[in-house]
Amino acid sequence: MPEVIVFDLYGVIARTQTEAARERLVELAGVPAEHFWRAYWACRPAYDAGQEGVAYWETVAGHLGTRFADVPALLRADLESWSQVDEEMVGLVCELADEGRRLGLLSNIIEDLVPVWETRHGSWLGRFAALTFSCRIGVAKPDPRAYEICADRMGVSPSDVLFFDDNEANVVAAREAGMAAELFLSADQVRALTARF
Repeated sequence: MPEVIVFDLYGVIARTQTEAARERLVELAGVPAEHFWRAYWACRPAYDAGQEGVAYWETVAGHLGTRFADVPALLRADLESWSQVDEEMVGLVCELADEGRRLGLLSNIIEDLVPVWETRHGSWLGRFAALTFSCRIGVAKPDPRAYEICADRMGVSPSDVLFFDDNEANVVAAREAGMAAELFLSADQVRALTARF
């Protein structure tokens, strides 16, 4: 049976971008939404793996064949769009920690966001035994090394981990790495599954 529970951050504990936040980024970029989002996501893996923020936005602009008028504003708006939490899931993390469960976090996250999360959400982030951030380990999910590093930081083998992620590709990769992995649906789902051990 799994000894530890590892959560993804975005789409599980943290909220993904709202439509208003997405519209604000497109407005600041000054390019059609379809083209913007294609470049935004195509360039994101390097950013998640530790690329510096200004360099990321320069790369996005290069993909679009343009120059952004206000990169600092894009940086700020992007960071804010990824900084909100699902309070029910935060509560569940605290419940599980209070029960003595060993918890870990494995997230694709940019370096610029780490201090934002540590400042705003440090109280409950401190309930995790290990925080494995892609930008700090140089690889991002679904790279198998991300799961191996996470398990190692928890002091267990991948087979000792129950992992929740909202991205099917990441769940498949976690299973291939040896973890018990579930596509995240809700806090109730997590409660039901973790109650089994």
